[in-house]
Amino acid sequence: MARPTALICVVGLTRALLRHAPRLRALGEEGTCHRLRPTLPAVTASVQASMRTGVVPEEHGIVGNGWYNRELNEIHFWKQSNRLVRAEELWEAARRHEPGVRTANICWWFNMATTVDFLVTPRPCYKADGRKIPDCYTEPPALRHQLQKRLGTFPLFQFWGPGSSAHSSEWIVEAAKLVQQWHGPDLSLVYLPHLDYALQKHGPGSGAARAAVGEIDRIAGDLIDFFRERDITPIVVSEYGIEPVERPVWINRVLREAGELRVRDEQGGEILDTGGSGAFAVADHQVAHVYVRDPERVEAVRELLADVDGVASVLDRSGQRAAGLAHERAGDLTAIAEAGAWFAYPYWLEDAHAPDFARTVEIHRKPGYDPAELFIDPAIRFPRARIAAKLLRKRLGLRTLFDVVPLDASLVRGSHGRTRQAPENQPVLLTPDPGAEADELPSTAVRNTVIDTLFPPG
Repeated sequence: MARPTALICVVGLTRALLRHAPRLRALGEEGTCHRLRPTLPAVTASVQASMRTGVVPEEHGIVGNGWYNRELNEIHFWKQSNRLVRAEELWEAARRHEPGVRTANICWWFNMATTVDFLVTPRPCYKADGRKIPDCYTEPPALRHQLQKRLGTFPLFQFWGPGSSAHSSEWIVEAAKLVQQWHGPDLSLVYLPHLDYALQKHGPGSGAARAAVGEIDRIAGDLIDFFRERDITPIVVSEYGIEPVERPVWINRVLREAGELRVRDEQGGEILDTGGSGAFAVADHQVAHVYVRDPERVEAVRELLADVDGVASVLDRSGQRAAGLAHERAGDLTAIAEAGAWFAYPYWLEDAHAPDFARTVEIHRKPGYDPAELFIDPAIRFPRARIAAKLLRKRLGLRTLFDVVPLDASLVRGSHGRTRQAPENQPVLLTPDPGAEADELPSTAVRNTVIDTLFPPG
């Protein structure tokens, strides 16, 4: 019979940050604190898939938080269908051990069209007039109304954007508790994002980062206590460590100036023309997939990017295979940033030509990840008044653009994606087994760690 287990993802947690997290540190001291070596790229969607499936992106197909669909000629970020994961999931492996095992997935990624028994995931309502209404998607469907009646609407604008805060992680913890009380799953996966965003915004060595560690230690510690009181074994894992950065690398601007990237004008705003470009990059933190239209141009583009300041290496297909990344969704090339650098997605050469969505929180329209969405533009003199005026227009039924996000990438202080980091800055796996030998494990080992905890030998 399965031993009830909870896998709690505290994103951005490292051995160095555990110094400021006494409750999380105690779990590792009672059991074992392993350092993890993430799969490349060390970004949320890819590493979560690697941890759950036990295989590398070359096999499960999640090559980043987003990628270019060559058939649709579209860049897709933050898709939620679990059918994109092309490998057996953790809960499916658990059912092979014991068919009746039930799983709850609380906000881990690829949490729709899935085979878990219970799920909660952010899912806004997008209205025809342009409104984005906070909401969530659940299984069973009635769970959505039950949770939001008890906890309030899912705090979407505290989950991501300039207003991101610990409140979203607190909501997720309370939802996980209620699902456990109401349905009693044998395995729970819980995703707590708060620390991740604070580290990107302020940098891992800042006072604000230490305060965020304290907040997530309180929130996660409360959840650990809840599970232990019910004889549920908690395991804590982190996807990656975040390192300080000070250099944005404008990889798409390099490609444009070299004549490889093409744009089209839409009423004064420039839009990336993926189908018409010779090469463009899908920037994703410290890793960028570069798609090259003409196979004979791949080596020339590789040489161009390899000489760019801030680029540590550019992997061709051979390099991708060595890194476990040579999947059809990956770019023809994969660029990896140097320590202290990260890839900014903008492709326009003058801010006056930026598209209208560039200054908004728009995770699906931007052809790359944009951590500037964590900030309010410091050039806005009275930001609260401006936001209040825009909210009033919305309530009156008028169309308005929440253009409060800066275009200044130098504001970003933390990033991730690289896999070569100092031991203190690697992510961690805190397990309950005090007899285990603490060492470095690949992130793909998380799956078997959970299976062994659910079904202990003997």
